[in-house]
Amino acid sequence: MVVVEAYAELARRALAGPARLGRTRLVAVDGPSGAGKSRFAAHLADALAVRLGGARPPVVHTDDLLDGWDDQVTFWPRLDEEVLAPLREGKPGAYRRYSWVRQRFLARPVPVPVAQVLVVEGVTAARAVVRPEATLSVFVTAPASVRLARAVARDGSEILPELRRWHAGERAHFAADGTAARADLLVDGAPRLPSDADRYYARIR
Repeated sequence: MVVVEAYAELARRALAGPARLGRTRLVAVDGPSGAGKSRFAAHLADALAVRLGGARPPVVHTDDLLDGWDDQVTFWPRLDEEVLAPLREGKPGAYRRYSWVRQRFLARPVPVPVAQVLVVEGVTAARAVVRPEATLSVFVTAPASVRLARAVARDGSEILPELRRWHAGERAHFAADGTAARADLLVDGAPRLPSDADRYYARIR
């Protein structure tokens, strides 16, 4: 059964939860490519900003930390060392964003301030190693055909060979990690229920 719920209520729930990453509440938004993770994370960050008096929490996209297509799972030490480890100690982090056009990391660091909430969004964001530090873990899903169509519309059909390899990799990771079953929230990223998509999401579990 799918239930429509408000991002505002989820923001309240996240802020009411314990900070487990130093003084920061980590919200991990995971799920396969094209499921709607980025959109979900953005709407949740907007709702959190309202609760926080206009202070929008930082959102880190794991795609920005990948060293190309082959770094799908192995990027994690980079995220941990540059972002999560400093926050554990109550210090700001920073990372260099990968340019998929230039195929290299850019020189200018992206700061990640110490905040009440940090949203990390991307494939493997809610992996087992980080779940003890996450205040809230979310898994966004959608039918494979929908996800493929979204990815091609966004990035072009020329990425299909790499995308198919990517999809196989994420399926293997999710099966081994048990991510969806262990997430606090399972979200339908392609709901058919009528709702205001900026304010509401569809919860499966």
